[in-house]
Amino acid sequence: MNCYAAFAALAVALASPGAAAEPVHVTLHRETDRSQTMVHEALVDGAITDVWTAISTPEGWMSWAVPLAWISPANADVLETSYNSADRPGGPNTIQQRFIARIPGRLLVFRTIKAPEGFPHWETYRGVTSVFELEPAGRQTRVRLTSLGYPDTNAGNALVGFFEKGNAKTLENLQQRFLAGPVDWNKR
Repeated sequence: MNCYAAFAALAVALASPGAAAEPVHVTLHRETDRSQTMVHEALVDGAITDVWTAISTPEGWMSWAVPLAWISPANADVLETSYNSADRPGGPNTIQQRFIARIPGRLLVFRTIKAPEGFPHWETYRGVTSVFELEPAGRQTRVRLTSLGYPDTNAGNALVGFFEKGNAKTLENLQQRFLAGPVDWNKR
């Protein structure tokens, strides 16, 4: 199974039945340098402090996104995750995100610095920067995930196609975490 298919299968498996949330809104922008910027927006039924914890800590990630997450012992700005509960730090199927900037409760900027072995177009994807922005929206939190720097190439366009759906599913999973509670990975 290729890496795209594995990620797609995982995204489907993570979709939790339960209360309905507003759909994730996706926009694409072509920049003057011809690169693409992709923005995903969703309303999450949680307090901004709780949503911040969910996106910025290993414990938070494990409540909705992955069964395993940890901060690298060598670098407190690197979050390593895995979709496989048997993986270990530095393993071939882990993903590492380097936090570039944080404004607690408002902004988290990161870049993927390690992808699973065989991830298509990795050399292109490593140049993409992602930004989580949080805003209060009454009793909810507006979550905006912006991904910048997809080049106007075949690889860049393939990545946009993949992450347009994948990031939408990611935010849907975050919405479900606050509607239905943390994921019980033992039941998946």
